[in-house]
Amino acid sequence: MIWITCGIMGSAPAEVKQLSDNNGPAVRPATVVPWTGGGAVLPGWPVDVDPHLSPEPDRAALLVIDTQVDFLDGGSSTIAGTSAVLPTLARLVRGFRAAARPVVHVVRLYEGADVDLPRRTLIASGAPVVRPGSPGSELAPDLRPAPGALLSPRELLAGQLQPLGDREWAMWKPRWGAFHRTPLDAHLRSLGVSTVVVAGCNYPNCPRATVYGASEHDYRTLIARDAVSGVAPLHLEEAARMGVLHAATADILARLPAS
Repeated sequence: MIWITCGIMGSAPAEVKQLSDNNGPAVRPATVVPWTGGGAVLPGWPVDVDPHLSPEPDRAALLVIDTQVDFLDGGSSTIAGTSAVLPTLARLVRGFRAAARPVVHVVRLYEGADVDLPRRTLIASGAPVVRPGSPGSELAPDLRPAPGALLSPRELLAGQLQPLGDREWAMWKPRWGAFHRTPLDAHLRSLGVSTVVVAGCNYPNCPRATVYGASEHDYRTLIARDAVSGVAPLHLEEAARMGVLHAATADILARLPAS
């Protein structure tokens, strides 16, 4: 067994006493973002933050996570709240299209043995959850750039990004996070992206893992808090401790560049 201990940035109030021991000089915990203490959630972006963390809207891409028919109301594996945020999410997608900024629809497709451990028994039993080529695996209709913009399982499962429209793609991820075993990082770098906006289905699972992956890959990261299902104030607080900001869709769209 391996034990890993990680520091938590932003967990201390702004005024922190210096810490020291007998083996070295005093050190002061780093403050990455303005922190109010007492467990309060940071105010939404824009806030006065470290310039390395501040989103750059003219270099932003939108990552839409797992917003597929099976996860909507009436689907085979409904995720509570996803249909409720869909109109706001659709508005966010349309705004990125209008600004000619990249949109990547990140999807799950369950086939064969390459399934995350918590779902293997379910999928092996034949549960019809985002099966490749099934109607339930398709993007929510409100998010498609055109009615006929359907997923290509063969292309996606081969690890390719499938073009859906101008500067818009679909991409399959085999596990929770969108950066794990995918071409996403290389794709975003090729487009000159510095900032990712994360929205979509069920924050505690795949959007949260994607936020962590984006931070690990040194992207300025912004959660669209009203365009993602399952998000709670604690999630925003935890993300803020890593330098990840959050904002409402209206505020994000207001700062996108004109196309």
